[in-house]
Amino acid sequence: MKNDIQTKANSKMTVEEISNKYNGGKKIIDFVGKKKIFFGISIAVILIGIICNFVFGTRLDIQFSGGATIKFSYTGSIDQEELYSFIQAKTTDKITTSFSKDLMGNSGNNVSVQFSGNDSIETEIQKSLENDLQEKYPDNNFVCLESNSVDPSMGFNFFLKCLTAVAIASVLMVLYVTFRFKKIGGLSAGVMALVALFHDVAMIYFMYVIFQMPIDSSFIAVVLMILGYSLNDTIVIYDRVREERKLVGSKADVGDVFNLSCTKTIKRTIMTSITTLSAIVVVYVVAFVFNISSVQGFALPMMIGIVSGCYSSICIAGPLWVMWQRHKKSQKTVK
Repeated sequence: MKNDIQTKANSKMTVEEISNKYNGGKKIIDFVGKKKIFFGISIAVILIGIICNFVFGTRLDIQFSGGATIKFSYTGSIDQEELYSFIQAKTTDKITTSFSKDLMGNSGNNVSVQFSGNDSIETEIQKSLENDLQEKYPDNNFVCLESNSVDPSMGFNFFLKCLTAVAIASVLMVLYVTFRFKKIGGLSAGVMALVALFHDVAMIYFMYVIFQMPIDSSFIAVVLMILGYSLNDTIVIYDRVREERKLVGSKADVGDVFNLSCTKTIKRTIMTSITTLSAIVVVYVVAFVFNISSVQGFALPMMIGIVSGCYSSICIAGPLWVMWQRHKKSQKTVK
């Protein structure tokens, strides 16, 4: 005698029947029914990001745009805005400054000065700037620690290689999802997973634009990590959809199957995201307290990416997959 729970339905069941039979009578959240709200939120955020992009523009780190960097150490406290204005007045190139502390206690406080557009820093210019700082701040003991330059063409080639890495990773992820989930429409699952990944990349990019953070190698690292994190969430949901569809039966509406699957996995998804997010928040707070700008530049977009990855897996990829499957079914009915 077959177990009722594992017996496929011979006819289309209502949401209440599915809830009673496969979810212990608990309420099934209607994610698909709220798709317009989810899509509206994402579109609104993207529009805000596009507007900010036109207003503020995109800042590229010298790793991509080319330029030069001089790193100084100093002791005591100093007005960062005043220091920036002082150094900017000494050059015609646009500069950016980032401050950090040497946690090992070897060099005290550090400031990195980035010169956009310079192919190299001549020794005379470097020495002159060091002397000017020592004269302006005699009690802070400014000392040049290091200097390096990046040719614009090298920065552009590096940027292209990073984009290529992201593109290859995205294609491989889609192929993996397509072949793994053939039984639930592998191509549609793969394409919608890719749409969700693009959504997450856009969220991270616009965060850089809004906070006026320079796009550097950390941006590429965050994007690649979030691609994997977001895809993992999406795969968990697809896997549950595949299992629930076996139980509920192929005649059940794909929207009902997806809602059931997400309802069963949402607690796990949210708890995993909160756990990961908590760890990243701690890293960001420590970096903020010790003014470690490089770590802040990695942790902040990671936090945004984790939230976006969790959101897109449930609210973007899933509903879009359901729409594809419903359209495909309607096309077959018409024929």
